[in-house]
Amino acid sequence: MALPLAFFAVFFGYPVAAIVGRGLRAGGHWQLGQAADVLTDPDVLRVLWFTTWQALASTALTLLIALPAAYVFARFRFPGKEVLRAVVVVPFVLPTVVVGSAFLALLGRGGTLDELWGVRLDTTVWAILLAHVFFNYAVVVRTVGGLWAQLDPRQEEAARVLGAGRLAAWRRVTLPALAPSVAAAALMVFLFTFTSFGAVQILGGPRYATLEVEIYRQTAQLLDLPTAAVLTLLQFAAVAAILALHAWTVRRRETALKLVDARTTAHRPRGAAQWALLWGVLAVIAVLVLPLGVLVERSLAAPGGYGFAFYEALSSAAAGGGTFVVAPLEAVWNSLRYAAAATAIALVIGGSAAAALTRRAEGTGRRGRLVRGFDALLMLPLGTSAVTVGFGFLITLDEPPLDLRSSWLLVPLAQALVGVPFVVRTLLPVLRAVDERLREAAAVLGASPLRAWREVDLPLVRRALLVAAGFAFAVSLGEFGATVFIARPDNPTLPVAVARLLGRAGELNYGQAMALSTILMLVCAGSLLALERLRTDRSGEF
Repeated sequence: MALPLAFFAVFFGYPVAAIVGRGLRAGGHWQLGQAADVLTDPDVLRVLWFTTWQALASTALTLLIALPAAYVFARFRFPGKEVLRAVVVVPFVLPTVVVGSAFLALLGRGGTLDELWGVRLDTTVWAILLAHVFFNYAVVVRTVGGLWAQLDPRQEEAARVLGAGRLAAWRRVTLPALAPSVAAAALMVFLFTFTSFGAVQILGGPRYATLEVEIYRQTAQLLDLPTAAVLTLLQFAAVAAILALHAWTVRRRETALKLVDARTTAHRPRGAAQWALLWGVLAVIAVLVLPLGVLVERSLAAPGGYGFAFYEALSSAAAGGGTFVVAPLEAVWNSLRYAAAATAIALVIGGSAAAALTRRAEGTGRRGRLVRGFDALLMLPLGTSAVTVGFGFLITLDEPPLDLRSSWLLVPLAQALVGVPFVVRTLLPVLRAVDERLREAAAVLGASPLRAWREVDLPLVRRALLVAAGFAFAVSLGEFGATVFIARPDNPTLPVAVARLLGRAGELNYGQAMALSTILMLVCAGSLLALERLRTDRSGEF
């Protein structure tokens, strides 16, 4: 546990504490009165209100649309099911910049809806809500659907034999069993939408801002560190509360249910109602992937007709009109290199953390509380302001022995913070399933802890390790909030390059942004399709 704790202390706790301290401490004294001034500011209250209600609305809309799909993937067997299961996950690992670009191409000025019917939804709250549903649809499908597939359908059938109607049996038997999983999924969707940055910044325009967007504005544009520090603490407190609730729902789900093999519960749709539900869910999925199709179409729609002109322009720095020091296409290589390094770091830190959590019984005493606290700590980077982390990197990692401001490692370190939670959540259920007696037998035969791990654990978790690596690679590839601060102009990543192109006027810049977004989408989609072939655990812990 020492290595993960040290990593998080140096590269997460220290930068965040430093940026907050610099904002609230002036002239050697704490300026705590600043917090009251910020929290009573009408503009800040408007941002907080919008952040909260749009997260609630996004969560409710996502549950409404995704729960039928969770049932379909859990209970029905149909051709192409595994491919579709991977397809619905692709939006979740896509960078928010790509999602924003896709929705701009569909809903924005000159977009498909604008050209066909004169409808524009950019700079409206509806564009933000729809983008959030698109982004978080897979969270509900995988978390709830994974558990639903493992619930024994004979329990509900027994209730119907005893005289309960179909709806009453579902309400009294299935719904109570699903409730913790639905609550856990809802909390995660609320967390991701409450801290939304890229989608709101691109689609909301100057009219709408979440706390994360406001932190970025106060830090990067207004240089108002005290206000940014207070907002960071406010967001941090909200995220900590959400994660505590999520941990409670997960523990309740783990201890209260008796599950069966998911392969035994699926069947072909029966009757007109089930076939209608299946086709309805397929139609929703088709609508969800429509923005991605429009994104590809816009990347090919050059002024002289469909072709690869925008892709060819990516090889020249001059084509961007001074937007880049280097050719935009170099961002592809930079992103792959950074993501590979971040994945390696995330596997080492996340694997060590998962192993430590596995070997320490959680219990109910002080030790159990410490272990659960450490588990929650690993999730904090998913909800903490990435803008704060990125800016904190700049002002803290600038002196020996950690003078990394000119090092290319700065970007992978920030990306690894986001990758570690996915590694832990992927490896933990598999490691917990390993029979402890195998490790004890290896120790009795004289194997050291390292050799016991290599000979016992590694062969059993190899596939899960590959899945964890794929998730870490995909989310590192798309990290934007921190990278936008620390990526150097001569080494931009794909999300940073897309954001820069979208921020400049001109058809060529817009077309290149669509082309880079398409490249990034294809890389992420390829990673997910490969993961789906490797994945063995469908329980969807996260």
